[in-house]
Parts: sequence; structure tokens; C-alpha cells
Amino acid sequence: MCREYNSDKRVEGPVTISIIAPIYGVEQYIEDFADSVLSQSYPYVEFIFVNDGTKDKSIEILERLIDERYSSRRDNIKVVHKSNAGLPAARATGLEYATGDYVYHVDSDDWLANDAIKKIADAIKATNADIVYFNYIKEYPNRSSRKRERAYSNSERTDYIRNMYSHKSYGTLCNKCIRRKLYTDNQIFIPKYGYAEDCCVTTQLVGFSQSIAFLDEYLYHYRKGNPSAMTSQNIKKRKKEYALNILDLYEAYRGLPMDENPISVICDDIVIQAGWHSLVYGLNLFAERSYLAEDIRKAKIRRGSNLWLLSQVLTKLIARFK
Repeated sequence: MCREYNSDKRVEGPVTISIIAPIYGVEQYIEDFADSVLSQSYPYVEFIFVNDGTKDKSIEILERLIDERYSSRRDNIKVVHKSNAGLPAARATGLEYATGDYVYHVDSDDWLANDAIKKIADAIKATNADIVYFNYIKEYPNRSSRKRERAYSNSERTDYIRNMYSHKSYGTLCNKCIRRKLYTDNQIFIPKYGYAEDCCVTTQLVGFSQSIAFLDEYLYHYRKGNPSAMTSQNIKKRKKEYALNILDLYEAYRGLPMDENPISVICDDIVIQAGWHSLVYGLNLFAERSYLAEDIRKAKIRRGSNLWLLSQVLTKLIARFK
């Protein structure tokens, strides 16, 4: 079921969707992934596979599958080759080749539910929303965990952004189909590092959007347990990449007035979180970012943040002496 906010603006004609999938080190998963994507029933799809300099046989397997099972879709498939630069850069490369009305980012070790793209397209046609978001399932080796989103109205987009930073909603790109013009009409900051980069991108897109719609369906299967995945890295590396990504995001919009700043509602959260991570994990960010202590001192403590109130208070107190 799709909660409709713009039903009076129903889209006429087909909606085209560009699916972007970076490929790196997934040869044991690529067949299941490619089958789930290329067998989608919806016809108006462009498939963009970005070879991020993978060293295994992922691309060989993909090309063979296309030739053997999906040759009829070959005209709508682009395989882009580039040197390895990580997930954010690979997604950005895919965007350069996308021509669809909407963009959907997926990971090549995961898989889509049957008819997922048709359901997404139907929701877009019914609502004309800039962003359609939906539920997904985390797939562990021995169990599954359903991740159900909250339904937000257009006027609650700021709540949606805030909740992405307190884990009450999901900042993932894999459960969102996004109007491509949000990327092309705005200068979206793309983080350098892979950990939580999708949350940085998503908050900007939601901030720039005019309309969102929730599709209450479980359409994406997110694999947990891939040893090469970003979430398998050691915790200090993950926390450092997260802190650097959110600070770079903050700097991209720092100083802009609130009505021009798509992330204004979480700026205080960002600097306090980054300061706390620096203190706990020894990241030395106060020395590397000269503005950080001052901006933390100015930031407001907020209930419902990802950090406990005590952690926020301690971070602000320590920032007074930096």
C-alpha cells in the first residue's frame, strides 16, 4: 500500500528508472543479484553496472548471464568500467550515465523482491513524489530482520531527516527511489568514504525534495555477513569514516541560511556527534578541524539525538577547553 500525498498529480505515461549498481568483489553473489534485477517485470528500466576495478570474476559472470539469459535487455544495459575508487565514487560514476526519470541505487551483493520495480513505478505514478521510500529486509546467514519505515507526510520531511541520525528511520539509499532532477538541479555533496555515505546523500536529497511517499512493501533484501562489505571493517575505522563524512557534509553547507541549507535541521547533531566520536575513538578531529570546538559550543543539545544527553553535555563541556 502506498500512502499518497500527491494523488491529484498522477503521472501520465511511463516512468523510466535507472538502476545503478557498483560491482566490486561480489563474484559469489553476483548471479543471484543479477537475476533478481534483470528479471524484473517492469519494462522501462535502464541498468547501469559500474565495474569499480574489481579483481575477481564478477564482471565475467555478469556478462555471461546477460548473454545467456537477458540478451533481450542488452540495449538497456550499460557496463561502465573504471579504476577502483570506492563505493561513493562508483555511485557518482553511475549517475553520470543515468538517463531515467528516477534513480535507484542498489548493492551488488543484495537482491530485489519480485516485481519490486513495478511496485515502485506504480507508487511514483500514483503520487508524483520526488522520493518513494519503502521497507527492506536484512538477511543474516541464519535469520532475517524486517526493517519497516515510518510514514512521513511532506510537511514532516525534517522529522525524517532528524530520525535518520537517531536510527528511528533509515538513511540507506537502497530503500529509496529518487527523482534524478534532485541530483542534477542541486549540487549534491558526495562523501569520500564508504561508511554511512548513503545517509549523507539521502539527507540532502530529502532536504531538497518537495514531496515524499511511503510505499508499505518489503522490496529489498540487504545481505549481512559479506566479509568484504563496508560494515565488516573494524569499529574505529568505521567511526572515523562516519565522522569525516558527516563533517565534510557539514562543511559543504556551513554558513548557508537555514532556508537554503537542506541539512540545517541536523547541523547541531553532526558537530556534536563528530566531537564525541573524536573523543571516544581518539580521532584528533578538534586539531584537524579548527572550527569544530567553537561550533560544538554553539550547538544545541537535543533530545532524541543519536547520542545520550549526557554524551552531548560532556562533548560541549570538553569543547569549551579546546
